[in-house]
Amino acid sequence: MIQKNKVFIATSLDGYIADRNGEIDWLLSIPNPGKDDMGYKEFIAQVDALVMGRNTFEVVCGFDEWYYDKHVFVLSDSMTEIPAKFRDKASLVKGNLNDVLAEIHGKGYHKLYIDGGKTIQGFLKEDRIDEIIITVIPYLLGKGVPLFGDLSEMLKFEAVDTKIFLNSVVQNHFVRKR
Repeated sequence: MIQKNKVFIATSLDGYIADRNGEIDWLLSIPNPGKDDMGYKEFIAQVDALVMGRNTFEVVCGFDEWYYDKHVFVLSDSMTEIPAKFRDKASLVKGNLNDVLAEIHGKGYHKLYIDGGKTIQGFLKEDRIDEIIITVIPYLLGKGVPLFGDLSEMLKFEAVDTKIFLNSVVQNHFVRKR
């Protein structure tokens, strides 16, 4: 079975996924009268499940609606359980990344959407990201939650596509070169 870990995320021009207060409302500040999903539906159709960290899970639990039709695995060593209203939508996974992936793959999920800053950084540190789609919102936040962190070695990616949406948002698609 082919296993792929993919990222689909938006950042500010200076590489932040949330502002200095952890807010993400600026992501929706570009007028989008046609409600262009910028390739999200096509992307989500290619994955079996999501893996996100506790912080990201807590943010999405606060949204007015649940946006995922795929199962969500919440990667956290500090959570003890998934809130009752999300138990049919999400599962808690703990431990080192290889064990977590073995558990998820053992449940039949092999093409994963990796979401959340710390989670993405952890997957990158273990060289477990195969594709990254980054949508750049043209704002300089100056400070915030960075998408990328320290790596022990350089990882090479190849640009395979670039698109412009809403005359101001740039989306870059990269594939890991091994």
